[in-house]
Amino acid sequence: MAKRKGLDNRQRMKHGEIHKKSGRTLVKTLRKEYGDHFAAGHRSDMMLETLLKKTNSASLHEYLKRR
Repeated sequence: MAKRKGLDNRQRMKHGEIHKKSGRTLVKTLRKEYGDHFAAGHRSDMMLETLLKKTNSASLHEYLKRR
């Protein structure tokens, strides 16, 4: 069985788990996917894990829901 598209253009693995973005992903990379407004007011060279800590978000999904 091949990978299927999951939430937010992530991949759903064969066993059903959705592949998560790495905490080392840069904000500028995420802006390419989610638009220039993503993490407005934050540096583009900030890592996702730092952004999540600063905004008290447990995951990218939670961050997106709050914004």
